[in-house]
Amino acid sequence: MGATYASPMVNPCTSTEPSKTSHLRFCYRIRRRPSYPCCRARAAHVESEAPMIREAQPSDLAAAARLASRLWPEHAPAALEPEFSELIEGDEAAVFLLFGDDCHDEGDACGFAQCQLRRDYVEGTSSSPVGYLEGIYVDEARRHRGHARELLRACEAWAKERGCTEFASDCELDNAASLAFHLHAGFEEANRLICFAKRL
Repeated sequence: MGATYASPMVNPCTSTEPSKTSHLRFCYRIRRRPSYPCCRARAAHVESEAPMIREAQPSDLAAAARLASRLWPEHAPAALEPEFSELIEGDEAAVFLLFGDDCHDEGDACGFAQCQLRRDYVEGTSSSPVGYLEGIYVDEARRHRGHARELLRACEAWAKERGCTEFASDCELDNAASLAFHLHAGFEEANRLICFAKRL
């Protein structure tokens, strides 16, 4: 399974910035209406096998950037730190980290999800703001245990607490792993888009 579950940090279908990799991008958008109780972001670590998911704090910046660079390997951790610093400290976005006994290093995070509020139009939705999953990643050794879904639920709970009634995401058209994850997590396909960009 590929590591990328969601879109790059600059979404080619909504960003006004020119694409740095391609002038033609295929986007696949999906949506979710949260309808079940979600886990709390700061859940207690009650047993050794249970993961702990909590919202990242400024002291977690290095860990968040390190994990993000695994999801988006074209960016080094140091290059991602300024943006993630703004995300962690801002009110319009959140980063959640996954901890567990079998992470690479004791006390180290081995997964993350980044979400934010989108106030512009989001495909397939009819409200504003909309919670949006920008990226989600779990280290390979801890996959297929439901941890990505728990990270997603933390993002959904965060969005719901801020008044959102809809939650959305997207993936590239050829990302079969991301498509499967979203469909299993209860998303519905909203649209398929071909996005264009050119330099001026």
